Amino acid sequence: MFRLKIFEDKIILYIDFNSLKRNFMTEKKVTIQNKAGIHCRPASVILSTISSDFPGNTFTLFKEGEPPVELNSILSLISLGLHCRNEAVLKVEGPNEQEACDKIAGLLENEFDFPPRE
Repeated sequence: MFRLKIFEDKIILYIDFNSLKRNFMTEKKVTIQNKAGIHCRPASVILSTISSDFPGNTFTLFKEGEPPVELNSILSLISLGLHCRNEAVLKVEGPNEQEACDKIAGLLENEFDFPPRE
């Protein structure tokens, strides 16, 4: 990864950038659109999608003035107390970050209608 060579009047540092692990995280600002906020039913849909479609990813949601919450249970999502028009930042780490972030952000911004209209 790193090699250091010392000559009489020079020090040369060799860095192998290909061997460095790059750790990126995708994030997106979301605005809650559901009139009743994020309650049990939308939280259930969101967490079900996370566990079925993106099992290798880590999702974290930040609401201003609150500690970040890892989205690993319905209760953790509900604990943020997200109401209509609240803003939060979704961060995703893992495989297919952009796809995962877009899909879960879309659900957070979705206006759910329970039961569905026919």
